[in-house]
Amino acid sequence: MAGNLKRKLPVSIQSFVEIRRRGYLYVDKTDIVWQLVNGVKFNYLSRPRRFGKSVLIDTLQAYFEGRRDLFEGLKIMQVMEEEWVARPVLRLDMSRGGADADSIRSYLDLAFSRYETLYKVSVRPHSSLASRFDSIIVAAYEQTGQQVAILIDEYDSPLQHSWHTPEHEACTALYREVFAILKADDEMERFVFITGITKFTQISLFSVLNNLLNISFEPECATICGISSQEIRDNFMPEVEQMAEANGWTPEETLERLKAYYDGYHFCRHNMVDVYNPFSLINALYQKELRSYWASSGSTSLLPKFVGDLEIHLCDFDHCRVFRDILETSDVTGGGPELFLYQSGYLTIKSSDEFGYNLGIPNEEVRQALNQMVLPALTLRKQGDIVSLQSNLYYQLGTGQLDEAKKSMRALIADVPYSNKKLASMDMEERYRLIISTILNALGIRVEVERMLATGRIDLVAWLSRYIYVMELKLASNGGLASAERQIRECGYAEPFKADHRKVIALAVELDSEGKGLVDWKVVEQCTRCN
Repeated sequence: MAGNLKRKLPVSIQSFVEIRRRGYLYVDKTDIVWQLVNGVKFNYLSRPRRFGKSVLIDTLQAYFEGRRDLFEGLKIMQVMEEEWVARPVLRLDMSRGGADADSIRSYLDLAFSRYETLYKVSVRPHSSLASRFDSIIVAAYEQTGQQVAILIDEYDSPLQHSWHTPEHEACTALYREVFAILKADDEMERFVFITGITKFTQISLFSVLNNLLNISFEPECATICGISSQEIRDNFMPEVEQMAEANGWTPEETLERLKAYYDGYHFCRHNMVDVYNPFSLINALYQKELRSYWASSGSTSLLPKFVGDLEIHLCDFDHCRVFRDILETSDVTGGGPELFLYQSGYLTIKSSDEFGYNLGIPNEEVRQALNQMVLPALTLRKQGDIVSLQSNLYYQLGTGQLDEAKKSMRALIADVPYSNKKLASMDMEERYRLIISTILNALGIRVEVERMLATGRIDLVAWLSRYIYVMELKLASNGGLASAERQIRECGYAEPFKADHRKVIALAVELDSEGKGLVDWKVVEQCTRCN
């Protein structure tokens, strides 16, 4: 029994100070923080949204402000030899900068005004933002006698949101002007740390700070954001046990399910430690449910800006190769869609070699989210219209109600292959296969497309908790049900799955040759392993 122990999980809390003061559980990263602050001066870290970058920034601020009391009992106290020194810290959160140059100016004006008040800086009329930033750095350094720590969170937010708009060039020009000061004031700076998601190399910070080190792929920083499997076992086993008890699972089954849903991220070549999405993991442990917390917590409106025709090319991204330089050094505006999908958390490193990286979808949460995201474009229906049909289909397939499932599937794909012009480059059967597999993937059903056997190639295999569906698709003009049934029987498509504990159902599926949707399907074979 897990008992009634209810510890404080930091759900949606991005403040290290609040976590420590109010007794929330904290996964101790301070040994990595100590290595970071004693390394190079200028650092850039890219991680997906809600991966703990802001907590890291807050931890760095507390460290440089010399707030030793917040670090008592943490790993940094075991490795830190020097005295704690309170330094001036300038912190900017560019996610508050909007999506145009005027909004950026307004935010920086407000932020700089606070520091000018703190350090009693006199501002001349019509002073530029760059000169004001410079005056603040100089005043902080001269008044305290200590070099300044400068922390810039989500630097790319205004650049992302202004991309492909008339405002973008004005935003990048303002960035060049203001942040060039960081290089000019080098001798007064102790540490500069910048976080973001996407990298705009030639048009922003990276063009003026050529000494900025990208630590995003450094092995030492592989787990600086996110949570590893070992950290779950070290910090969250009471919560894992409570989740297991609530769902009727064992603790080990719970860990396996959490891993499938939220694990799978890798951020470097040489330290391939699995990293869990911290936002989803913490929420799942708190609510004791496996749900798409990260995927549903933010807008996906930026995807079309960087990834064209995602609905058609999604399957290509799950196993794709990229050159090392493209992933590690390229600008997101010219590095291809794979780069944006990687940086924003929809793809991750699966393996690497001397030729580059193999990328893929990290986990089940992301797989479902991507497929759900493209369904409106594939089915030419509004998201709200799709959801009820999906819900019915999932229940019907999960309980073996094939006549009802046929009605739901027919409603979802009626006329779609014919009317969706983006699919015109595919042959008709390929269009159907793409749409049906996307529908099933969006439901969280494990799907294999074109499963190879010695005797042939199965169009689709769908794995549910109680059923395995083996589907052979045929156009009406290519023999329809009779042809699909014959191929299933002659090639023994159901045979490889009969040892499984689930019920195996082989379905012959007939589809309209003119793209009008599902004509019919027929159960060719069904079997359950004898115990």
